[in-house]
Formats: sequence, structure tokens, C-alpha cells
Amino acid sequence: MARFKYSGRDRKGKKDGTINASSKREAMERLRAEGVRVLDITEVPESVFTKDITIGNPVKLQHFVIYLRQFSTLLKAGVSVVDSTNILATQTESKYLRKALKDVEQELREGNPLSDATGKHPKIFSAMFTNMVRAGEAGGNMDETLERLAEHYEKQHQTRQKMISALAYPVVVGFIAIAVVIFLLVSVVPTFVDMFADFGGELPTITVFVLSSSEFMQKYWWLFILIFISFIITITILRKNKNTKYYLDMFILRIPVFGNMLQKAALARMTRTLSSLFTSSVPILQAMSIVEKVVENEVIGRVIRESRDSLEKGQSITTPMKKHWAFPPLITQMIAIGEETGALDAMLGKVADFYEKEVENSTDRIKSLIEPLMIVVLAGLVGTIVTSIMVPMFEIFNQVGNH
Repeated sequence: MARFKYSGRDRKGKKDGTINASSKREAMERLRAEGVRVLDITEVPESVFTKDITIGNPVKLQHFVIYLRQFSTLLKAGVSVVDSTNILATQTESKYLRKALKDVEQELREGNPLSDATGKHPKIFSAMFTNMVRAGEAGGNMDETLERLAEHYEKQHQTRQKMISALAYPVVVGFIAIAVVIFLLVSVVPTFVDMFADFGGELPTITVFVLSSSEFMQKYWWLFILIFISFIITITILRKNKNTKYYLDMFILRIPVFGNMLQKAALARMTRTLSSLFTSSVPILQAMSIVEKVVENEVIGRVIRESRDSLEKGQSITTPMKKHWAFPPLITQMIAIGEETGALDAMLGKVADFYEKEVENSTDRIKSLIEPLMIVVLAGLVGTIVTSIMVPMFEIFNQVGNH
């Protein structure tokens, strides 16, 4: 999608601006449809400074949920898909969603279905969204499909927020602890170096260690920044490769306390997504392919891939799951019952409800355990540095008092 700068006239007079279109001809047609007589139009070359750089989905989940709710309401009220898209494009707070909806509206006016129009914006509209919309178009129940999508994304957002709240506290306190230690080592401890040198006596081991750490920190502070940046870059590169990502995700799932919570969150996302897709009549093999990407965990993703292969061979979806430690018996048993009774979507929904509740309970437990632990760690670090300074000072005061 290119950007074009134009100047022209409409009923109100002179009008200048920019428009996004796939070609110059399309841009002129769209402007003409809006009542603008184009005098001059040129393509604006994209550069690093003008191009929108985004990582992942640039639209906030809460904005997307609001869009889905409003879209469903408008369709139930009898407003057409085209007009609904036009209305929502002007109302949304997200500039990225607004831009995408403007393009979608143009595609709809040209006679293209909504699923194809949204499929051209994969960063905004996921494969799950486009496939469920396609199923809704075929079944004639688009409003129900959008309502179901809104509920799905709402529950996903709630689970994500609970995880963020559980992980945020130790991360923030950890950064504070590191900042306090660095400040003490760089600014406070050096002021006592000359005093201890004049003292001339043998310093305690803990004081020697702290003074050496302070000296090292002052000389090589840049090394810590370099290590931190290198670590982030290395992790980013490793996660781009499926094989190394697999082992990283396995390590994450094996981390005590946090790993169990992240495993439950991944299973909740997997079962919730499968339930939503099955309810919308998306073909099961296609649904499994979508979930493999949505789950965002290569360990669980590989098992889903194996389950898809198992289905293609005419076997049960649970055959690979039963052999893997990441899938508890509850999931495999409930899915097996769903397969036998023909109510797989309902069973998956119940499993998703269970694991979403488990994630909520896990986050509450983690926060109650981590808070006192982090306080003890922070107090221990600061206390060690303070003790290393106070012990030799007491010895100096004692010697002065004896003299």
C-alpha cells in the first residue's frame, strides 16, 4: 500500500492531503468518489522516518475488542457491512486500525468479501479472525461470529493482563534493586575508600569484596550495558529459529512457579481458540494450523502439529498429547470425551474456563509469595553493602576511643 500526496478542490474549496492506495489510479478514483477534483497527485516515497515501524500487532487488544462489539451491534441493527466499517473507521481511537478499516472499506465497495479485505492486513486481523469471518459469511451469521470473536479476545486480554500483573512486580522490584545497588557502589562506597586506606588495618572480607565490586563497577560499568544488550539481541535471534525457540520455550515452561503459570496460560489460549474456531464451523485441520501459530509456544505448537498429522491419518487428536508432559490428563480426557460425544467445542470451552481460572489463581499466589521474597532480597543486598561499610567504621571508632 503506497502513500500519495495530492492537491485539489472540493465543494468547500481547496483541499490538500495524503491518501493510501495500491496505485495512483486507485488513489484518484477514491478521491473522485469523495468529491475531490484532483489537480496534482504524487507518490510519497517511504523512508525510515516516514514509514510506520511496528512489532507484532500494532492495535491494542482493548481497541480491537471495542471494534468487534460495535461492529456486531451495528450489523444486528441492520446497518450494512460497508457502512458499519465506514462508521467504525471514524470512531476508533487506534490510528492503525483506522487506517486498515479505510482500506477494508474500499475493498468492500469494490465488491470483495470482508474476509478477503481483512486478510490483506495480517498484522491487524489475525488468521483466526479472517477464517472465523469467512465461516460467518458462509453461514450468514456474521453478527454472532463477531460477538464470539469479541468474547474470545476479551478473555484472552483478561488472561494476559493477569499474567502481566504477576510478572510486573518482580521485574520492577528487580530493576529497583539493581539501580539501588549500582548507586551505592558507584556513589556512596567510593567516599569511604580514603578513610579505610588511612585506617591501615586489615579490612573484613565483606568490605574488601564490596570495595572491589565498587572499583570494578566504576571502571567497567559499560560492560554491564553491553552484556544486557547482547543478551536481548541473542534471545531475539534465537527465538526467530524454530529449533532454538523450542528449547527456549521448554526452559521457560520448566522454570519453577512461573513455568507452571505460563504453561496453563498457553493451554488456556489453545483450548479457547480451538473452541471458538470449532463453534464457528472452521474445518478442524485448518483450525489446528491456526492454533499452532496463535499459541506462541513452540513446545505446545509442535504437539498441536503432531495432533493435526494424527487427524489426517484418521487417528484421535489426543494421541500425541497423551505422550507429552505439557498436556495434563484433564485436557486429553476432556477432548477425548468431546470427540466421542460430538461436543468438542463445548468441552474445549470448559477446559479453557478451567485453565483461565487456574491462571488467575496462580497469579494471585505468585504475587503473594513474590512480594515478601523481593523485599527480603532487596533488604539483603542493601544490608550487605551497609554492613561492609559500618563494620570497619566501628573498629576505627573503637581505636580512636582507646587512644
